[in-house]
Amino acid sequence: MKIISKPVNFLKEVRTELTKVSWSTKKELMASTVLVITVTGIMTVFIGIVDLGLSRFLSVLFK
Repeated sequence: MKIISKPVNFLKEVRTELTKVSWSTKKELMASTVLVITVTGIMTVFIGIVDLGLSRFLSVLFK
């Protein structure tokens, strides 16, 4: 019987904890999503430029 009661108790505790979570509003979620996509795009461009610069530098260095 303990095999069944432990998972059931766990799920009850999870449900209780989820009621305590402070969920984001739709506006906050959209703002965070836009921020993450923007920062990811900026980092992609930055890393691409650094990679291109380093590859050209190393190709000149090892020619």
